[in-house]
Amino acid sequence: MTASGQFEEVDFDVEEALALVKEGGAPVPDDPGSTGASRPVPSPAPGAGSRKDPAEPQDAGRQDAGPQNARRQDAGHRAAEHHSAEHPAATPWQRARAVAGRAPRRPDTPVSVTLEAALGLVLAAPLAALSDLPSFDTSAMDGWAVAGPGPWDVRPEGVLAGHGGPQRLTDGEAVRIATGARIPQDTSAVLRSEHGRTDEKERLYATRDVLHGQDIRPRGQECRSGDPLLPAGTLVTPAVLGLAAAAGYDTVAALPRPRAEILVLGDELLTEGLPHDGLIRDALGPMLPPWLRALGAEVVAVRRLGDDAEALRKALRSSDADLIVTTGGTAAGPVDHVHPILRRLGAELLVDGVQVRPGHPMLLARLKENQHLVGLPGNPLAAVSGLLTLAEPLLRTLAGRAAPEPYALPLRDGVHGHPYDTRLVPVALRGDRAVPLHYNGPAMLRGIAVADALAVVPPGGARAGQELEILELPWAMAGIEVCFT
Repeated sequence: MTASGQFEEVDFDVEEALALVKEGGAPVPDDPGSTGASRPVPSPAPGAGSRKDPAEPQDAGRQDAGPQNARRQDAGHRAAEHHSAEHPAATPWQRARAVAGRAPRRPDTPVSVTLEAALGLVLAAPLAALSDLPSFDTSAMDGWAVAGPGPWDVRPEGVLAGHGGPQRLTDGEAVRIATGARIPQDTSAVLRSEHGRTDEKERLYATRDVLHGQDIRPRGQECRSGDPLLPAGTLVTPAVLGLAAAAGYDTVAALPRPRAEILVLGDELLTEGLPHDGLIRDALGPMLPPWLRALGAEVVAVRRLGDDAEALRKALRSSDADLIVTTGGTAAGPVDHVHPILRRLGAELLVDGVQVRPGHPMLLARLKENQHLVGLPGNPLAAVSGLLTLAEPLLRTLAGRAAPEPYALPLRDGVHGHPYDTRLVPVALRGDRAVPLHYNGPAMLRGIAVADALAVVPPGGARAGQELEILELPWAMAGIEVCFT
């Protein structure tokens, strides 16, 4: 198979070198051991200025005189012309994400799901209280329920949570009570265990002032039956599940989880053992299902098709998934079948290439009115780029989720960029800074495996201290088990 990532990696290295020539210097390798460090790059001519310090602002409009600047400008114009001719339909990165978010139709029919199955879904209807909360006056503390002024005679029996209505108290009486237990009628207050003492005759004395109603949770303190609790569109989190249960719900109305199918392409992929004889281990087969689940999808199947065009056609024709994700085969090599099969099926190509590195051969197509395909490049980090660029906004719309609020962080170190494409770089979040990570080539997963997020690097790169948009990985802040359903 001619993996799309092979074309991409070579192309990126050439363009990256041209970009650095324009900047006036050779690249500083991210890591001496990375494969990209061994490739030769253009060096500045004698007398040319060294590469700019990352902390200095980049001035794209400098009009330096001299032959070196003319050569840099010439190289940049040639690169831009080459890019326009080779990728005429590529979509800008931000626009591609917007197209993906608008592509599907939000589901109209809600489903009724048990609370156990609702985590990660979105409420399809407002949540209103089915009962008062609390539904009776309860004790907020362990201690004594007391009536009137002290000291008090303590009854021998106690009041526990979950038991029926206790006997009424009269002035001068007290009874032991547990947190959450029903308050006896005519109780004045609850005296905490640490704020009272008893003598040998079981007379109770307060060690501090007792205020009327203290440590009693009155019926309906949090809400009354029928009160609105949460609007439609609320993401069901563990806290939402707790509130729904407390308010009396066994099931909730939610939007269904989008169904996704993964088609792994490529004859060169091994599912076990060490690479050998030109065969390589498949990294995307193990990675994509949990990643798509973390993005809110139900993965209904993972199928390995090799480089068989007819098998791909049949798989696309027979799938009833909301989203089909393919791996590799999105370029124009002799066994890159995705584009030809989409044409045969009459699919509508919504995004055909994106101005982003890694991952520019990604695509988005509409197969049917309510079925879409995201074609990911074959290189692993390029596939991650495609997931966050196209699959994430599409799945978010299908699930009815609101878009996260964008935010930016300053870089700890400078990052070189692509001449005219956005670049997504794995970063670790350290305090209020984003730290660019090594091993960020299209075929590498070593950087993203320890990353918290991807930084969105504009064309031309970014200097240390410059604020960049941050795309958090779905499990980075919450813990992996919370995200996966």
